[in-house]
Amino acid sequence: MLRRHRKAGKLSLRAMAIQVAYDFGYLGQIERGDRPVTDAVVAAYDDALGAGGALVQAYQRERTGNTDMRRRTVIQAMGALAAAPVASPLVALEALRHGLGAAVDVDHDEWEQIVAGYGLGYYRQPSDTLMDKLSADLIVLQHQIAADTGARRPHLLRAAGCLSVIVALGLVASGQALMARRWWLTAQQVADESGEPDVRVLVRAWDVVNGCYDGRPPAEVVAMSDQVLPLLHGQATPASCGLLAGRAQALSLAGRHAEAMATVRQLSDLAEQLPAAVVGDVESLWGWPEHRLRHTESWVYTHAGRFADAEAAQERALELYPQSQARLRAQVQLHQAACLIRGGHIPDGLRLAADLLDGLPVDQHNALLRSVARQVADVVPTAERRRPVYAELVERVTA
Repeated sequence: MLRRHRKAGKLSLRAMAIQVAYDFGYLGQIERGDRPVTDAVVAAYDDALGAGGALVQAYQRERTGNTDMRRRTVIQAMGALAAAPVASPLVALEALRHGLGAAVDVDHDEWEQIVAGYGLGYYRQPSDTLMDKLSADLIVLQHQIAADTGARRPHLLRAAGCLSVIVALGLVASGQALMARRWWLTAQQVADESGEPDVRVLVRAWDVVNGCYDGRPPAEVVAMSDQVLPLLHGQATPASCGLLAGRAQALSLAGRHAEAMATVRQLSDLAEQLPAAVVGDVESLWGWPEHRLRHTESWVYTHAGRFADAEAAQERALELYPQSQARLRAQVQLHQAACLIRGGHIPDGLRLAADLLDGLPVDQHNALLRSVARQVADVVPTAERRRPVYAELVERVTA
């Protein structure tokens, strides 16, 4: 075969390389993205063709030219953004910084670190501060995605998908469900364009979880989770665990308690397969620590009336939650209040719920917390709603 190619003097090196690639089955793999074009692959073609290094030199010239072109494009885009009269000072500074980084190494990907930083900041920083920084970074990222069409593009799209999740979460928490819906759709679109299965599941998993708080019909949220399940492929990731957690909660709200508890058991089995680093990442939005499993169990068993199981999950969750996540701890304690009411201890449950809301700092009161508090109020029997403490709780929830 190689002898045939070498005798074909009229063929260009490119044509011969393509033919060899097909003969070895490489070209199809390269086109599908299963095999990258590397120096080693080109060198193998060069040797097989007896090209004496000409193919390697041509490849290196083309690669250098493409890199230089991408570098110029990204730098120009960042420079134009920094100089735009409508750009905020934060956007301008970030654009300049990214332009400097591209001048040094256009392939350097710092967005993974930026996304990780927002995962930590989500629970630590005031929402307004976080969203201001995030808006600036997304403007810069948007321009980079438009300018960079190289191999780095999927990584940029992945970052955009993850950061869009944080925007949507912030909008849900602030009660802007309609705007959040738009951002969930954008997050899914960007994630799908990235081609990365895990980020596709991730954005949908968080959408399912938040669908249990934003007023959407539970059946709609369950149906959405049904559509995502085929993407899991049995892999244990924060995204897959998050999807099952949201699905279990939605099933509970829909009154499908047996299915919800079965999903929790499936979730527990999957969570045991998570890497230790993921379970140990208790402070980040992107980890999946044990307290999330126990929180889900608390929700599901509370709604199902399995009070002993709910109590065990609640005690474990409260033991595990870091102090930085006071609102989430309060949500579990609201589950405790619901259990008291369902168990017939109505005044105690109502007082616990009211005291929890009073004791939590005002900046921790958001739409998610109020949604859980409304669930507590909803389980109070109609005949008991004449109690003053019930009116006090409803007033706190609607304030």
